[in-house]
Amino acid sequence: MMFRRTMIAAALAAATSLPALAQDAPWPSRPVTIMGGFPNGAGTDIYARRLAEPLSRALGQPVVVDNRTGAGGNIGSDLVAKARPDGYTFYLGTAGTHAINAALYSRLPFDVIRDFTPVVLLGDVPNVLIVSPERRPNLTSCQAVLAAARARPQALSYGSTGNGASTHLAGAQFATAAGVDLLHVPFRGQPGAMGALLAGDTDLFFNQTGAAMGPIRQGQVRALFVLTRERLAALPDVPTVAEACGLPPMDTSTWYGLFGPANLPEPILRRMNAEVNRIISSPEFRDWLINNQAITPPAAPNSPEQFRETQRADVARWAEVVRRSGARVD
Repeated sequence: MMFRRTMIAAALAAATSLPALAQDAPWPSRPVTIMGGFPNGAGTDIYARRLAEPLSRALGQPVVVDNRTGAGGNIGSDLVAKARPDGYTFYLGTAGTHAINAALYSRLPFDVIRDFTPVVLLGDVPNVLIVSPERRPNLTSCQAVLAAARARPQALSYGSTGNGASTHLAGAQFATAAGVDLLHVPFRGQPGAMGALLAGDTDLFFNQTGAAMGPIRQGQVRALFVLTRERLAALPDVPTVAEACGLPPMDTSTWYGLFGPANLPEPILRRMNAEVNRIISSPEFRDWLINNQAITPPAAPNSPEQFRETQRADVARWAEVVRRSGARVD
């Protein structure tokens, strides 16, 4: 009987200690999710999947990419803003989701600053103007685009990945600088906008380089110019907007960055920042970013505090761009 009572007491003690053991388990002790707000094949999806493999090895746990699309990335953003700050849910956001949308949408269910913890800046993403050589064989240069646009205002259309996305605002900035009137046609993400271009339903696409490089190299689309101040290493034969169009230098680049929910514990924040910085600073990953995706990685490892400063500055900068473009989503 004494033996039985001793065994029961030991079992009860072990059971009551389980929650404490679970709480004390080192992070991470289960799979980590990186959420995205755009469809498979979008630039953020491509980046997240490339990052997930080395990050899984570094953390010793699987890193899963889960895209929750819609509302210009706001659906995914909202899920992460409301997630537990336990280090198991992150968001691969953009200047669109965490700066532009603050000015574009009259109301958001979250605050892009207050409800997120910036973890690490992942790189600057340029835009490139692409056309379908099969559907629009006459659009071989910027001058041809400008001539067609000036001959018939709003006759030329450009697709985007959504109202207020960088692919929309890049086109709006170009049209303003060139003094032409282009017709904007928004789609829900990359696949719809690219499909419309290849089908001839739209004429132009001011796409992000990360998603455009594959179709460019496969010959599906023609790159006319990049909306940057200097040529890109991955597209050395593609002129800048200033070179191709005779316009003042222009740079419509945005950024990708990793966010967690607000109040992410400091040890998790610092560990995640260090691991991602190490990965994206490696020669192999930098080569993939620069020469495969035409994305400019950070010049040096960046801290959460530096990333927050970048985000705050871009909230103000893009608010002015949105105001001038007249873009608005209610």
